[in-house]
Amino acid sequence: MKRAYKYRIYPNREQEEKLAKTLNTCRILYNHMLAERRDKYGNDGRSPSFYEQKRGLVNTKNTNHYLQDVHSQVLQDVTLRIDRAFNAFFDRARKKKEGKWNGKVGYPRFKGRNRYDSFTYPQYENGCKLTTGKLFLSKIGSIRIVQHRPIEGTVKTCTIRRDVDRWYACFSVETPVTVVETKHPKNPVGVDVGLKSLITLSNGEKIEPPKYLRKMQKRLRREQRRLSRKRKSSNNRDKQRIKVARLHRKVRLQRTDFNHKLSHTLVNRFDLIAFERLSIKNMIQNHHLAKSIADASWYQLQTFTSYKAEYAGKSVRFAESRDTTTECSRCGFPVPKNLSERMHLCPNCELMKDRDWNSAVNILNRVGWGTPESTPAKIEPLPLPQKGGGKFGR
Repeated sequence: MKRAYKYRIYPNREQEEKLAKTLNTCRILYNHMLAERRDKYGNDGRSPSFYEQKRGLVNTKNTNHYLQDVHSQVLQDVTLRIDRAFNAFFDRARKKKEGKWNGKVGYPRFKGRNRYDSFTYPQYENGCKLTTGKLFLSKIGSIRIVQHRPIEGTVKTCTIRRDVDRWYACFSVETPVTVVETKHPKNPVGVDVGLKSLITLSNGEKIEPPKYLRKMQKRLRREQRRLSRKRKSSNNRDKQRIKVARLHRKVRLQRTDFNHKLSHTLVNRFDLIAFERLSIKNMIQNHHLAKSIADASWYQLQTFTSYKAEYAGKSVRFAESRDTTTECSRCGFPVPKNLSERMHLCPNCELMKDRDWNSAVNILNRVGWGTPESTPAKIEPLPLPQKGGGKFGR
């Protein structure tokens, strides 16, 4: 099983300059290889392959001496990154031709300043190594690192990432744990995600959305106006850009922390968790609900729950979302509703239930672990995740 561990690192001023210089060098090399592929295809009708560009790194380093300040395998990983970008582009183009892709194909873009924020050591202990309280990086030095939890498994790669004005080390780890999934879950649950309530469980429990973006909206609007008044390419604009980015980072971290704790609660309580399979990309096209859908972060919650359940030997399954709201969970009779109608009233079997609760029961039924409908019970709120303790449930 593959896992990732993310720790914050604290470089001094000299080390931070070296990290920023390494990022810039990798960005320049990325743009150079992208231009090489584009020009080669324009002239010869064929782009250089990954191995051709990798072999050409030797000549590139000899003619551009600034590349010698970066570890060789970090530069090789840039070659792999550009190859993955083109492979993803060709895959989207193929799907577009087959009618399986509705979005833009998206030719790989050149990376501008502040658009390239990570570099990778592809082999642990070859250019990077953890010691007690320190992370050694070749060509950079030993950087103080705070490991808030131990690493379990074999470290494969190490990625250094810049997040506005912070630096993080992300380790990709392989664990030898063999997970055995529960074949007959004793405590299954269906989960309906929404905007009025973030989630509604098939047992009637609910939890309200935290709406972190909405709460930060006033401050974001004020700082964004100030940013728009700054002259482009000025130092004051760059300082204001960092202020805006910090506010967005705070919202992102709050949301991530909340979803970690909520997914941890779900995995601890239930053996099987059923979600509905949503096309969130299409749902965001509704401009009246786009901001609320993005702030709810349903996909992140489903992803966190999935990997936590896998590690705990439990199961997460996905059901088709079509008609889960309109179909009666007791008799299956279709009951069309407007978005403003919050109660499910079945004219066939006279079932009266909250519409989200009805949908959650349908989701559980569709994965094959539903139970016969009982008389409606009182909806009790799900306990909120505990505040504080950022490591809880990670």
